Amino acid sequence: MDIPHLLWNSVPPWATIAFFAVDLVIRLLALGTIPHNRRPSAAWGWLLVIFFFPILGGLVFLVLGRAELPEKRKTKQREAAGLVDAHGPGAGAQKVQAMPDWAHETVRLNQHNGAFPVAGGHRIEVLDDYDASLAAMAQTIRGAQHYVHFEFYIAVADATTEPVITALEDAHARGVTVRVLIDHLGSAGYPGYKGLVRRLGAAGVDWRRMLPVRPWRGEYQRPDLRNHRKILVVDGEVAYTGSQNVIDRSYNKKKNRKQGLQWIGMTVRLQGPAVGHLDALFATDWYCETDEMVLGADRAPAPSSDGPSPGNLVCQVLPSGPGLSQESNQQLFNHLFASARERITVCSPYFVPDDSMYNTLRTAVGRGVEVHLYMGETSNHALTHHAQRSFYEMLIRDGIRIFLYQAPWVLHSKFVLIDAAAAVVGSSNMDIRSFVLDHEVNLLVVDQDFVARLDELVDDYREHSHELELEDWLSRPWYQKYLDNTARLTSALQ
Repeated sequence: MDIPHLLWNSVPPWATIAFFAVDLVIRLLALGTIPHNRRPSAAWGWLLVIFFFPILGGLVFLVLGRAELPEKRKTKQREAAGLVDAHGPGAGAQKVQAMPDWAHETVRLNQHNGAFPVAGGHRIEVLDDYDASLAAMAQTIRGAQHYVHFEFYIAVADATTEPVITALEDAHARGVTVRVLIDHLGSAGYPGYKGLVRRLGAAGVDWRRMLPVRPWRGEYQRPDLRNHRKILVVDGEVAYTGSQNVIDRSYNKKKNRKQGLQWIGMTVRLQGPAVGHLDALFATDWYCETDEMVLGADRAPAPSSDGPSPGNLVCQVLPSGPGLSQESNQQLFNHLFASARERITVCSPYFVPDDSMYNTLRTAVGRGVEVHLYMGETSNHALTHHAQRSFYEMLIRDGIRIFLYQAPWVLHSKFVLIDAAAAVVGSSNMDIRSFVLDHEVNLLVVDQDFVARLDELVDDYREHSHELELEDWLSRPWYQKYLDNTARLTSALQ
């Protein structure tokens, strides 16, 4: 008995006609709407999905096809920016002259894209030991006298983070104002998240979910638009930011522990005017979730401008994300790559360049600039990892050297070094998610000593990495090549 033939014959003719009519309408609508104000590569990616799976692809596009927050949310972001300007957290920033011409151009580009004013007078410490950085955060929180502002993409309660969580509870108990922001979907999928929010609630700590996706409570936006920032500010005097989340370095997943995966992160501890800028960024995110402007509230007395500065580093805080200047972090990186004269070092767990970034890097090599990429040999994000791998052959052929940190360690540090002059550290990866879909924060530092400190970290990474050779890469199994090439088709979707 030919069951498929019988099933086909049982379908009414009108249903068949209706199916193909809907299929055709979806394809035609996609052709005329998807390319509107969208990169050609992204448009082609979506069209490919919809032409292969018209109905399913069309539904996915309706949910994920617009990299924009709801208008109400964007309005609140604009209001918050106005309130921050009114409080003037950067009004007293020191004017900086001792920078290369291209660095002045970089600063102007960043400010055009929504960055805070560049300022001198900073002290920045690099914390590259995972557990020690959490211990440093906990110690700073324990010393808080006025307030603690805590904002992380992923934060949970577990044995590793216990000192930080306990310090937050204790600070609140002794009368310090503690405000906590945690990305909803970023944290909710990890063991320890429910325990954290229960503890915060029981302690009376004021906390909120960032960009919550709870339609049953009227809270909804595109679910993959997330707040990926990592910021801790204490008393307006000390701040932490970087790539490290507040979670055990195994990320508490059974499959991670089974594979022995361990994350390597990097955080910076800073003092100086940029602390106020990071605090202002926290205030904007807090306002978007609560309608409460906290900038200037519970603040310690501002230090006298005549007093000694914490240090002499020059830096600038650049926020980015949906509703802000689009792709401001990518514009920063491309400008820096084009400005390099000697070397470019990129450390990123996810490196999936678009055409502009790829061409800027290969052009830099053609100008005689050494370009080194540091990435992990393994990753917990299979799709992004395979998309990243699909670029390796092109990059190596163009003269870009790739160093892969040995498994089972997951290299999660995020920074860029330009010559011996400047560095960018922060939360941003090198992919379309960080450039378009996520709220990020980066710190531009123009200082040779700071770059030299990160060079030491790069040397340590190289000792635990192997350089990828073209011959070895081309000999990988065919099925891996197939997976890499297929994943590449998703790299432009936004």
